[in-house]
Amino acid sequence: MQFYDIFNGDADGICALQQLRLEEPRAATLVTGVKRDVRLLDRVTAAAGDELTVLDISLKANAGGVARLLVAGARLRYFDHHAPGEIPRHANLKAFIDVAPDTCTSLIVDRYLNGRQRLWAVVAAFGDNLAEPARRAAAGLELEEVDVQRLRELGECINYNAYGETVDDFHYPPAELYETLSRYRDPRDFIEGEPVFEVLKNALADDFDRARAIAPHTATENAALIILPNAAWSRRIHGLIANQLARRNPRRAHAVLVSASEGYTVSVRAPLERPYGADALCAKFETGGGRHAAAGINRLAEADYARFVAEFARAFPG
Repeated sequence: MQFYDIFNGDADGICALQQLRLEEPRAATLVTGVKRDVRLLDRVTAAAGDELTVLDISLKANAGGVARLLVAGARLRYFDHHAPGEIPRHANLKAFIDVAPDTCTSLIVDRYLNGRQRLWAVVAAFGDNLAEPARRAAAGLELEEVDVQRLRELGECINYNAYGETVDDFHYPPAELYETLSRYRDPRDFIEGEPVFEVLKNALADDFDRARAIAPHTATENAALIILPNAAWSRRIHGLIANQLARRNPRRAHAVLVSASEGYTVSVRAPLERPYGADALCAKFETGGGRHAAAGINRLAEADYARFVAEFARAFPG
């Protein structure tokens, strides 16, 4: 029997796995990558009796892989908060999926574990730009405000590390980052005991400064579009700058585009005061997907740029 832990390399995927393995320790083959590499099941060849835990990647995007693995006789436990499409009914598939805009995979795992290891769920929710759900989760933990802020910083730093074109854009490969933090039951001990946190915090601040110096390409009362240059720092920061802009302007939708050789990578955030529509917008483009409040397009061709601008304005008028 082989075990596989398959997870998105962002804060939500890493922290969800951290919660589970603190409660259910076992050695497993780790399968992960850049945040936008969601078809991770394509990398796995499993046999009858093998067990796969899948965290924070779209079941819809992995439907073919799920079907293939179930036919092979593997057992899958699937935790996610993205639109799943049709969920197969199969004795070997246990799906824990909730697409509510105020949840994330780590909060789903938190419910599954009845609140054990909740500190890591708080880290993940902050990293996934869910500040209010993060604070609600933290409310029963009797934390000092300084601790809450440190957990927020950690979540944002872990999430920041997941963005890039390839792992070469990262400061730490996601599997390596998970293995480092897996040694800590308490995220506050990780913050104090590992130089990783300070490295990521300082790098994030530098990249934020670069991004904030770039004026919006277009901006209205209800929507703003920013284009970042083709650079490693742009690829690292675009998701986080989109989250920050959403928090600072909760009535406004945001699209952050990163120039690439053949078009753009796109991050979309719906207004926090009306967190719907990002997924529907991005789904209109071939490599688009995500959830109601936050979505993206992996490859927007230059020829589709004008159509995207028009669809963005239509989705968030005003």
